[in-house]
Amino acid sequence: MRLVEGISVGFTAIRINKMRSLLTMFGIIIGVASVLAMIAIGDGAKQVVLQDAEKLGGLNQFTMYRSSHMRKGNRWVPNRSSEYFEYDDVLAIEAECPSVKLVVPRIPQWRGVLVQSADGSETRAGYNGVNDSFPASMQWDVQQGRFISTEDINNRTKVCVLGSEVVRELFGDRNPIGEEIKIGRGTGYRRWEREKQNRSTERFTVVGTMMSRGRSLRFGWNLDNIIFMPLTTVQQRFTGNDRVVMLSVHAKSADLLDKATEEVKSVIRKRHNNQDNFFNVWVLKEGMEQLEKISRVIKITLGIIAGFSLLVGGIGIMNIMLVSVTERTREIGLRKAIGAKRLDILFQFLVEAVLMCSAGGLIGLGLGVLAGKGMAHIAVSIVKIVPEWPAIISTEWMIISVAVSASIGIFFGLYPAIRASELSPVEALRTE
Repeated sequence: MRLVEGISVGFTAIRINKMRSLLTMFGIIIGVASVLAMIAIGDGAKQVVLQDAEKLGGLNQFTMYRSSHMRKGNRWVPNRSSEYFEYDDVLAIEAECPSVKLVVPRIPQWRGVLVQSADGSETRAGYNGVNDSFPASMQWDVQQGRFISTEDINNRTKVCVLGSEVVRELFGDRNPIGEEIKIGRGTGYRRWEREKQNRSTERFTVVGTMMSRGRSLRFGWNLDNIIFMPLTTVQQRFTGNDRVVMLSVHAKSADLLDKATEEVKSVIRKRHNNQDNFFNVWVLKEGMEQLEKISRVIKITLGIIAGFSLLVGGIGIMNIMLVSVTERTREIGLRKAIGAKRLDILFQFLVEAVLMCSAGGLIGLGLGVLAGKGMAHIAVSIVKIVPEWPAIISTEWMIISVAVSASIGIFFGLYPAIRASELSPVEALRTE
């Protein structure tokens, strides 16, 4: 009964002084809204990165790549080893590493090469020499036709599978399955005109097309602008050797990633003169863990900033409540004279402070959601390779925001409420 009466009186006081109450809530509103907006953007960014990780094969993989330079501490040094990966390494890893689900050998060429259809349409695209495990490793479905088969690998077949953008550039709305295309042997954008003049190309038959995948946020590559060919065919027709540049290794689960890494390194050492220092290892999960640490630091920083904002708001609440106690001294004296107890007066002013802070928290909640969505739209225009930036606010954070706002009302409203409850009715009624 006392609580209901306190809420009723508190609502009446807030309604009578609408503008003053709104200005009093302003610090709470700004604090809650700013934190929620930034959390929405931060959690949205994390989801964008997770989606990008799925585009690249998921968090249960690591990549071993042979490059011209090796990472040594905090610097890069030339790679002077004569060792390279081979296709037989793939077979050995799959046979001898129980923690490994599958291995995808890759010979990537991300820079544009000349591609031409039979009717003369031309475009530039990257290519990847891969094996038949590639779609399963990337969780990437074929849209039309089929992907490269084991027979294509064994027979060095001149077939290819096109990304959706390559299909659009070369064939438009036509079905490309069974069509023949020419792929330039040269690499790099600067060789475009020279390739057109020399026509140093290889003919391939299109056997499939891939579903649209979009652009990689981490690397900036357009995954739809890639042509996939049998690894062995690329070795024979393009590189002229049996070397493999990259091995994408997928563990059976993310928990087995470290164990799978050690198993693979052991196999590589055994097959390459006891050497495992001729390649770099990139683990996508480590990048995500680093992102999680950064996200945690950002949230802590935001929490501190929000704490100062809410502190200022709380002080404003206490100041206004003290003014309200002074203004309503006669009202307090009258209520005590007709039987109201100290606890009734305390509840009245404490509930009023909590109502103002809670209302400020709810308004801040709404503004935070709107601000988060607005900032997400701005983020998409800045990071143009991301088609959508979600603004994510969990129910947990919404509840925490309102609860913290109410707690501020209790903390900063308690002192004014105690002062009001301790007023003598006789002295209060004498006050003009």
